[in-house]
Order: sequence, then structure tokens, then C-alpha cells
Amino acid sequence: MSDTHAAHDPAAAPTPSGSRIRHAVGRLWRCVPAVAALAGLVGVVCAGGAAGWQVPKSSALWGEERRAADDWCKEHNVPESVCVECDRTLLPRPPRTGWCAEFGVHDCPFCDPAVAQTPAPASFSPADADRARRALAFVPRPPNGKKCKLHERRVQLASAEVVARLGIVIEPVGTAPVVEGVTAPGEVGYDPTRLARLSARLPGVVRRVERQVGDQVKAGDVIALIDAVEVGKAKAEFQQTLALVELRAQALAQKKSLEGATVTGQEVREAEAALEEAQVRRLLAEQSLANLNLPIRADEVKGLSPAERADRLRFLGIHDPLKAELAKETASANLLPVRAPFDGEVVARAANPGQAADPSKPLLVVADTGRVWLTLRVRSEDADRVKAGQHVRFTPDQGTTVGGTVGWISPAADEKTRTVPVRVELPNPDGRLRAGTFGTAFVVLRREPDAVVVPSDAVHWEGCCNVVFVADRGFDRTDGYKVFHVRKVRPGAKDVTPVGTPVTEVIAGVLPGERVAVEGSGLLRSELLRNNLGAG
Repeated sequence: MSDTHAAHDPAAAPTPSGSRIRHAVGRLWRCVPAVAALAGLVGVVCAGGAAGWQVPKSSALWGEERRAADDWCKEHNVPESVCVECDRTLLPRPPRTGWCAEFGVHDCPFCDPAVAQTPAPASFSPADADRARRALAFVPRPPNGKKCKLHERRVQLASAEVVARLGIVIEPVGTAPVVEGVTAPGEVGYDPTRLARLSARLPGVVRRVERQVGDQVKAGDVIALIDAVEVGKAKAEFQQTLALVELRAQALAQKKSLEGATVTGQEVREAEAALEEAQVRRLLAEQSLANLNLPIRADEVKGLSPAERADRLRFLGIHDPLKAELAKETASANLLPVRAPFDGEVVARAANPGQAADPSKPLLVVADTGRVWLTLRVRSEDADRVKAGQHVRFTPDQGTTVGGTVGWISPAADEKTRTVPVRVELPNPDGRLRAGTFGTAFVVLRREPDAVVVPSDAVHWEGCCNVVFVADRGFDRTDGYKVFHVRKVRPGAKDVTPVGTPVTEVIAGVLPGERVAVEGSGLLRSELLRNNLGAG
């Protein structure tokens, strides 16, 4: 109740004069920061005026400051008195040859070498033009706009000091080897024609294994021995046929000597037929041993006794050092050697002594690691340009680059990846390439030993054409104008790196001996765009 009364007590309400004073003080207090900032700004301006500070002009960035208000070209950022664009008589433009439909540039140096900004008159040979034609025919190249007028423009700087201040570096147009091709992933594998999965020719038992994984072998080396009963039977059959042929030959000779006396002609003919039958059986026995890779001819054992023949056949197909060891171990005539079919390396082994030998299962695997196959997966759109005999550079995921040649291109694409398998034969004398490893291959489709190149940073795409900034031939003279001519070019292979800085092939548009802006050329491009906007 007392509170309500106090709210309506006239004595408790503030007077109008006191309220106005407080409001005025509040407004002044809020103005203090602004007044302080203004005072500080005034102080900075006064100090700068005393020290001679000046606000830089755009002309100070691109050229000398104008000494007179009427001697500065605002459009081209150079003094009006030396502006070659405003006064065309100061630096006449190079000849205009118009649009070159063959090479796709304006003012083509191939059409008129006089457009080239070289100290001495430029020239080119028919081989240079032929090289450009080959490059244009190889793959579609980025075209230039026929109606674009950028080639009519020039960018001028006020002085050499401005060129240095902007960090513009000029380098000559040169020549360098250029290659173009396609890139594809690849997998290394053994040459299937030089990979042998060796197994026993007959069922038996593994008697000995002479090689381990990683051992080098020569063609004909015995790398395993199989004890097979059928081998002994084949040797025995051969000996029997030898004896049978000799016996029937003796019988025929005897009957012929008695023919007409006690032996009739019919008996002689029967003896001849019996001998012929025995000879056929001997030939079959010889062939049976040859099928087991144990070749022998009857003439080789002719004149030997049965015991000598048996000794000769006992270790048939086994070389002398191993034969001497076996003679101490066994008297078996059932031994069947497994030989290496070519020089190579044992890359797998599944055989151990005492193990059953199954003709359907390999005992050892021998591969010629001195040559491998690389299988590439080439995109279908690139496969038509890949031809047999082309050079390939392959870089394994871990290893150094090696070279080879395309040996075969598949006539069908892979059903899953839709890529075309391409086989490359790679030499591998030191065994650095391992089967089953992956890497990236580059198939060389085009090679030019002396292509025209410029540093890649010198080429600029302007939305409708590629341009470079070519320094005027009088650029380095003391009295020369610092002018860059805008030149349209047809780039070829990009970012090629023979040595050092990446370079880009220029098919047409510039000639060796001209010089182009590299570092800082982006600033020239910006000035060109600014002038285009001003002209628009």
C-alpha cells in the first residue's frame, strides 16, 4: 500500500530540468569514441602530410608517373607520348596474313615468316610444316576462334624498370623431343610360351628332387627322378625286341643258304615276314621309350651283350655324375627323369621324395624369367591407335622404368572392364620384374625429335583461343618499346618435360628464335582482359 502511494507522490517524481541535463550528458558521452577516432585520423593525415606521404596511382604500378596531366594514356597505362597503340607510327604493326585454315591461327608464320619477331628475318623448311601437319593429323587439337580479334592486340609496358618490377621473365622459343601416347595400367606375368609345369609322364613314386625353388636350370637338366614300373617294362620290351630281331635275322640267313635244297621258297618268305614283324615290334619299343623322353636306337647298342645292354638301359636319360650316385643307391631300372625343357628358374615345387607322382599334377614349375609379358588394359577409345611394334615405357609400382614393344592387340574387349588387352614383351635379364606386379605403361604413338616448344606457363587459354605473348624484336634495345604481341597458337603435347621445366609443344603460331613471356605472363593476360573490358 505504501508503494502505491509513493508512485503517485508528486514529490517523488524527477524535475523536468534534471532529466534534460542527464540526457544531454549521455549524448555527449556516446560521441566520445567517434570524436577520438576523428582526432586520430586528423593526426595521421597531418603526420603524413608533414612526411610527404602520397597515395599510389595505377600509373605507378604499370609505368612512370605522368609528369604532366596530359601525358598519360589511361587506356593503355603508359605515357601518351610513347603509346604505340595511340600513335601507330611509333611502332608499325607486323603484316597481317589473315586466317590460316590449314593450321588454325591468324597471322601464321608458315604463311609469312615476316610476322615472326626475330632479330634476323625468320625462315622455316618444308619439314617444319610437315611436322606441324603430322601433329594436327595425329589427334584433334583445340581449335582457335576464327572471328576472335585478340591477335590484333598488343600489351605495352612503360620501361624496363616496370618489366623488372612486375617480375616478367622472357624465354626463347626452342625445340625439344616430344612424344605423345596413351597411358594404361598393366600387370607383369610369365611368358606362357616359356613357362613349363612339369609332371611325371607315368604314375609312380618320386625318387629324388634335384632342384629347389629359385635354382637356375639349363635345358636338359634332370630336376627330378620318378620310379615308375612302366618304365622298366618299356626297357624290357625293347631288349626283347632286339633279341627277337637278331634271332629271326639269323634264321632267315640260314634258310636262304639252304633254299632249294632242304628249304622251300615258301619257308624263306615266311622267315622274311617273321623278321619284318620283329623289326616292327622293335620300332614300337623304341617309340615307347622316346615317348617317355628316353630316346635310344638299336644301332646304339648293336654288338653289345645282353648284360651290357641292360646296364646301358638301366640309367637311360641320366647324366654321368648323377648316374654314379644312383649306382650306389639302387639297382632299379624303373627310373624316369624329369628334365628342364629350357633355360630358366624353378619358380614352384610340389614334389618330395616318397610322394606319389600323378601325371595330372605338376611336380615343379620352371619359367624363363629373362623375358616377361606385360598385359595392358587399354581404353577402347585409345585401342585403335595402338599398333604392333610400338615402343612402350613401363614403370612398376615399385621399380625403375623399362622399355618394350607391343606384340599383340586383342580383337575383343574385356566383358567386365570394357578395356582392350594389349600384350607387351619386356626383357628382364636381371629379374627385376616380378610376375604378378602392377604398374603404369605409356605407349608411344607419336615421336618428334625436334618439335617447337615453349614453357607451359607461357600458353594461356582465353575462352576461344590459345595465346602467347611474344616480345617485340626491339624489346631489349635501349630505345626499344616494351611491347608484347598477342599471338594465337595451336598447342600440341602439353606439359612435356624433356629436362627441367615442363614445356608445351606449339604446332603453329611461333617460330624458334622468337621470345615469349613466361613468368609474370599472367599479369599481361590481366591487362589484356582489362583493355578488352574497357573496349567493350
